[in-house]
Amino acid sequence: MPGPELTAHQLRILTLVAAGRTHAQIAAELTLTPKGATAAVNRVLAKLGASNAPHAVLLACQAGLLDGRPRRHGDHAGFAAHEYRGEDPCEACIAGEKAYKAAWRAKRKTRQREAA
Repeated sequence: MPGPELTAHQLRILTLVAAGRTHAQIAAELTLTPKGATAAVNRVLAKLGASNAPHAVLLACQAGLLDGRPRRHGDHAGFAAHEYRGEDPCEACIAGEKAYKAAWRAKRKTRQREAA
């Protein structure tokens, strides 16, 4: 069953809704008024036949409009989240994990020197 035809703007709004953005955050990101953002979100929900935002995201995923994966870094907990899901970590998470381990090793060495 093909999904409803959404404009590029409506798909962007749906992506922001799927990312958990509030109407105020959507308004700020898309330079809309808060009422304009609410109206735009409501139009997308109506076009999808959804009763609320989570329902809209579910219907959009089922229709193939969204693939359900994060679109940008920051939509997940980091390196450990990738490992938990069995995914290859993204470059930003690898760099963050390396920095975390280096800082941890440096802290451990400092403690060892102080104890000696």
